[in-house]
Amino acid sequence: MIRDIGMSAAAEVARAEITMAASAERVFAVLADGRLYGHWVVGSRAIRDVEADWPAEGTRLHHTVGIGPLTLKDHTRVEEADPPRRLKLRARARPLGTALVTIELHPDPLGTRVVMIEEPGDPLSRVLFAPPLRPLLRRRNGASLRRLKDLAEGRGPSPGQARTP
Repeated sequence: MIRDIGMSAAAEVARAEITMAASAERVFAVLADGRLYGHWVVGSRAIRDVEADWPAEGTRLHHTVGIGPLTLKDHTRVEEADPPRRLKLRARARPLGTALVTIELHPDPLGTRVVMIEEPGDPLSRVLFAPPLRPLLRRRNGASLRRLKDLAEGRGPSPGQARTP
């Protein structure tokens, strides 16, 4: 079940969580396979390249994002990694903005509770978190977590099976 926790009072944080019937190690294995991002991150069209040490701090995956014919090529960089508990990413889709995305994994009697916290990563991105776009952010984050859950629970490509174009 997805739980939409909404936005912070300062409208600077979008937060969602879901419980997965998978261990934190299994969920983190999906996160650690950069080639799988195109399968679970809503808006990601293709993963063009993943640096060899992903998800070590400072490494990047290069992606194409977009809707319909409108696409942008950019990258996501690992800011912090603490397997299997936490991964913090700086996702870029310039000129549209940058997001800081923190994914936390917590033990749960049913498996792992995954919390995704998204914050604007630059002043322009704060505009993207304006009230009219909050429902879109909530739907996107909820859909991304449901896709991540499917992968972690064995529905879809397994870590090591996804391919870059």
